[in-house]
Order: sequence, then structure tokens, then C-alpha cells
Amino acid sequence: MSPERVFELLERVRSGAVRPEAAAEELAKLPFEDLGFARVDHHRALRQGLPEVIFGQGKTAAQIVAISERLLAAGHNVLATRLTPEVAAAVHAALPELELNPVARTALALRHPVAPLPGPPVAVVTAGTSDLPVAEEALETLRAAGVPTERLFDVGVAGLHRLLERVDALRRARALIVVAGMEGALPSVVGGLVSAPVIAVPTSIGYGAAFEGLTALLGMLTSCASGVTVVNIDNGFGAAMAVLRLFRTPGAGAG
Repeated sequence: MSPERVFELLERVRSGAVRPEAAAEELAKLPFEDLGFARVDHHRALRQGLPEVIFGQGKTAAQIVAISERLLAAGHNVLATRLTPEVAAAVHAALPELELNPVARTALALRHPVAPLPGPPVAVVTAGTSDLPVAEEALETLRAAGVPTERLFDVGVAGLHRLLERVDALRRARALIVVAGMEGALPSVVGGLVSAPVIAVPTSIGYGAAFEGLTALLGMLTSCASGVTVVNIDNGFGAAMAVLRLFRTPGAGAG
């Protein structure tokens, strides 16, 4: 249940269109719904501004479809992440309104309008093209929350002139999600150029000594650019949620 639906229900009680007993029965379903294999958190949008997001890794297509159907029935939009191609195809076949993003490995249904967040965009910056899946996951999450975005892709430190050519775009962003693998240097460079919040995302891209993203993670954690926030390896979703917590208050309505 979204904040808008709660306010609408309370207004209908005040006007006499809905009996208090009926409203109480509807609100009793608000916190969560037990499906046996999952407890769907219908309270998440009220607390965090975004409905519960389905983490698809390890779930069957049938489970994802069942959770999606309950979220939609409760008045939420649906975002599912980390879908394999096979599961994504099966989920889309069962629920065609779920829009697939094969690069991000996500499925998104925006059945209900999302109030856009006013102000400048959030810049999603990648060091290289190989980092795009993680960046696209962040972008789809921000899209689900109504956050405007700007893409700045393939501007890593191996060709620093590519980044410096976009300094104006970096500095007009309200926040920046910076995605990089290899040695993970890009967030430090960006962090030294801008005053807005920087969320760094290490990726598992790199040769052997990159240790599947551990080298980038440690480099970002020890960044010499003050105040850079770091999320886990390949966690584009977590970076987007960090931005959402910065700029949306609970109850502001994100679908």
C-alpha cells in the first residue's frame, strides 16, 4: 500500500464513504502478506519510498510471479532484480506488463504513476562498458523511484580526458553513482571534482589480481576523496537505494 492509498482511505473514512471497520480490515493487511514461501512486505513503500524489490537470484519464476501479483494487487509497482535469462523469459510470459532489461537483469512494472523527484538528475558514471550491467541495475532502480538520471558511460581513468570533458555534467548532478572495476580509481577522481554525494560501486570486472572486485572494493574504501560512500561489489541496486534514502523522506510516495 502506497502513502497515497493510505491517505485516500483515511479521507474516505472521514467523508463517510467507508466504514471504520472496513478501513481497519484493509489496514490489517498492510504490514505483510504471508505466501508460505515469502512474506511480502506491503509496508516498505511507507517506510522507504519504494515498494519491496524482489531479489530474483535463487527464486523460481513461479515464486517471482506470485510475489509480483501480490504487490500489484496491493497497489504497488514491481521491480525484480538479478534475473537469469531463462527466469526472466518465464516471468515475462506470465506477466507481460513486466518490462525486461536484459543488461540490468531486471523486470519492472510501472502500473501506478510515480511522482518524479524534482531537481537535478542523479549521474550514473561508469569506468568502462563492462560495468554497464551494474550501472543499468542502478538506473532501473532509480527509474522505479521516479528519480531523474543522466548517463556518463565509459569515462574511466585510463583515458582521463573523457571524464574531464564531462565535468560540467558531473557538477550539475545532485548525486553521483560511480561504477568501476579493475583498481576502482574512478570514484576518487570524481569525488575530488564534485561537492555532491558520491556512491561508489566496485564491480567484479578485472584480471586475476582484481580478485573478482575485492581490489576495487578496498581501493574505494580507502579513497583519498573525503566522504565517498561505498556499497558492496556489483550492488547497483544498493547504490540507488542509498541515493533514494538521501533524497526521499518516508511517506513521500514512490509508487
